[in-house]
Amino acid sequence: MATTFRDLHHGDEPLLLPNAWDVGSALAFVAAGFPAVGTTSFGVNASTGRPDAAGASREATVALIRRLRVLPVHVTADIEDGFSDDPDAVGELVAGLGAAGVNLEDSAGGRLVDPGIPAAKITAIKRAAPNVFVNARVDSYWFHEDDTVEAVLARAAVYAEAGADGFFVPGAAEPAVLERLAAGCPLPLNVLVVPGLTLAQLRDLGVRRVSTGSLPYRVAIDAAVGSAVAVRDGAEVPSATSYADSQQRLLDFAQLVEAAEAAEAAAAADGASAVP
Repeated sequence: MATTFRDLHHGDEPLLLPNAWDVGSALAFVAAGFPAVGTTSFGVNASTGRPDAAGASREATVALIRRLRVLPVHVTADIEDGFSDDPDAVGELVAGLGAAGVNLEDSAGGRLVDPGIPAAKITAIKRAAPNVFVNARVDSYWFHEDDTVEAVLARAAVYAEAGADGFFVPGAAEPAVLERLAAGCPLPLNVLVVPGLTLAQLRDLGVRRVSTGSLPYRVAIDAAVGSAVAVRDGAEVPSATSYADSQQRLLDFAQLVEAAEAAEAAAAADGASAVP
C-alpha cells in the first residue's frame, strides 16, 4: 500500500469505495482489486438484526474493523455519530480501531445536530489519531433538512476548520448541486452512487470519492433470494464464485490474522522485556 488513503482522494479518477458488512464481503472486494474498502452501518446492523442509525453497530463495527485491518488495502469505518456524545471518547475509539479512515455523521435520531457537536468530535479524533482520514458526513440532503448548497457548505466549513479531511453528502444527486458543493469547499467531496452518472461524469463535476453505501448488501440479499427462487421454480441457476475459491480466500485471511496476532504478541513481549 504505497499510496496513502488520502492520496486516493486526489487521483485522476474518483475513489470508488465499496462498503462491506462482513469479512466475506470485504474479501470479495479485495479480490476484485479495490484499493480500499469501507464498512456500511446499514449492512453491519442488518447482519445482526438491528435497524440502522440507532448507534447499535458499535460492537459489531469495532470487531469487524479489527479483523479487516490486516488486509493489504486501506480500510475505513462507518462509525455513525461516533457512538458517544463525549468527543474524547470518540477520539479514543478511533485511535484504537487501526483504520485508515472513518465516516462521522452530523445527525442523531434522524435529525441534524448543532455542527459544533461533530466538530468537537473531529478535533478530538485528529488529536488522538492525526493520521486517520476523517470524512465528515453532512446529512442535510439525506434527511431533507436545511438541504441547500449554502447550508451544506456552511457545515462543511465548520468541519474543515475542525480538521476534517473530506466531506460526504449522501442524498445529493443533482449535477448542478454536486458541482457547486465541490467548488465551494476545499475538502474532497464524497457522494453515494448516483444512478445515471458515471464515475467520469462525477469526476468532471468535482467529486473525488463515490461510496456504494448499503447498495452491495441489498443487491446481495436480492441475489441470494433470487438463487433460491430459481431452484424452486426450475429456472436457470445463477453462476457464483466457486466454493473452493471462496474457501481459499478465508484460508488466506486466516493466515493474515495469525501473522498479525503473532507480530503483536512479539511486540508486546519485546516491550515487556525492555521495561527495567
